[in-house]
Amino acid sequence: MIARLLLQNTIFVVAMGALLFASAGTMHWPGAWALLIASAILGPLSGWWLYRLDPALLAERLRPVIQKDQPSADKAFMAVFILVMLIWLIAMGLERRHHTSDMPLALQALGFVLYLASTLFTLWVFRENSFAAPVVKLQAERAQRVISTGPYARVRHPMYSGLILFFTGMPLLVGSWWGLALAPIFLVLFAIRIRIEERTLREGLPGYSDYAARVRYRLVPGIW
Repeated sequence: MIARLLLQNTIFVVAMGALLFASAGTMHWPGAWALLIASAILGPLSGWWLYRLDPALLAERLRPVIQKDQPSADKAFMAVFILVMLIWLIAMGLERRHHTSDMPLALQALGFVLYLASTLFTLWVFRENSFAAPVVKLQAERAQRVISTGPYARVRHPMYSGLILFFTGMPLLVGSWWGLALAPIFLVLFAIRIRIEERTLREGLPGYSDYAARVRYRLVPGIW
């Protein structure tokens, strides 16, 4: 399992770097290198931590993002999400190519902090929820139950709350105004994904409707 984790993380980092540098037309991009180095280090460390804490969840997280037992709506969502992600990375590279970005170093440092905060918050989610699969599905074989502790006591979908930090921090870290301007698209995508997920959970997970009635907010306490 660890070998698979290392392989997947390496492929992810190399592919992300290839898209960024190829579209930028240069490898002289300190912010992108900082992102890639951080990802190359934090990915395996987070995976090792999860392996020690909850190997079943790590195995689930390493599965493909398209699976036969997920709703067709979620399969379509994942295809769109991957496409948008690719366009987002290329757009940031093209901005670098045309030298249109001039982001202050302080904001890039803030981006790194948000990136780290996103990682730590996601690990907190994993610690509380052993059923945090990468796809929408019911996990009857693992005796899935409603989780209402930790961040789930405040919002119903804290994983996406953590991803908001990531999609805000990443363009700041690499110094891309275009990437930051396009980041709200992911918030819209998360809202769509949440509706797919909640429909599945309400229909098939006992107690979820009662949990949703108790915890009103989906992403941000007091807002939505």
